[in-house]
Amino acid sequence: QVQLVESGGGSVQAGESLRLSCVVSRFRPAAMGWFRGQGREEVATIDFAGSTTYSNSVKGRFTVSQDYAKTSVFLQMDSLKPEDTSTYYCAARGAGDSWFGPNTHWGQGTQVTVSS
Repeated sequence: QVQLVESGGGSVQAGESLRLSCVVSRFRPAAMGWFRGQGREEVATIDFAGSTTYSNSVKGRFTVSQDYAKTSVFLQMDSLKPEDTSTYYCAARGAGDSWFGPNTHWGQGTQVTVSS
C-alpha cells in the first residue's frame, strides 16, 4: 500500500522558518508537491526532472526540493507569515495524472501555525 508520511510541522512566530518532509513508500512518483488547507491550495510542486512551481503567495519564501532517489520531498518555509497557517499535505502522482485525480496519493497532513 502506498504511504506518504509527513513531518516537520509546528508552531512558530512570524518571520521564522520550518522545514516539512514527506517520505513516499511503495510508489515511484513522477511528481510530488505540497498543498494546504481543506481546499488543497497548491503551494509548491517538483517533478522528476527537478522542475518546480510555486504559488504567488509563497514564491521567494518557500523552496521545494527532493532527494536523489526522488522518493522524499521537502518544503523549506522561510519568512513565515500568519496567513501561512494551515494544514499542509504532501502529494505524489504518476506521469500524466492530475493532482486531484484518482491515482494521486496524499499524506495525512501536518499542521503549521504561525503567530504574529
